[in-house]
Amino acid sequence: MGQMNFEEDSMSSVSTAKARERLSTLVERVSSGKERVVLTRRGKAVAALVSVEDLATLESIEDRQDLEDARRALADPERIPYEEVRRKLGLK
Repeated sequence: MGQMNFEEDSMSSVSTAKARERLSTLVERVSSGKERVVLTRRGKAVAALVSVEDLATLESIEDRQDLEDARRALADPERIPYEEVRRKLGLK
């Protein structure tokens, strides 16, 4: 995955060492202000703190994408029926 660019007004960046010292402050900023905080290690983004609302949105997007992928797979004329896969693998 490539390096991400962060907009200064909606996302701040902090090292994991500083985050340990200021975790409660960072959690407050994220939970109340719609701010996202990128955690860095040796200058490289490694994780992010996001609100529960943002997490729910991300999960919803992932669910929709999974559903679209499943529909495409089911519509594929080359797909192998589940029963045939089980039989070929000896799973009867």
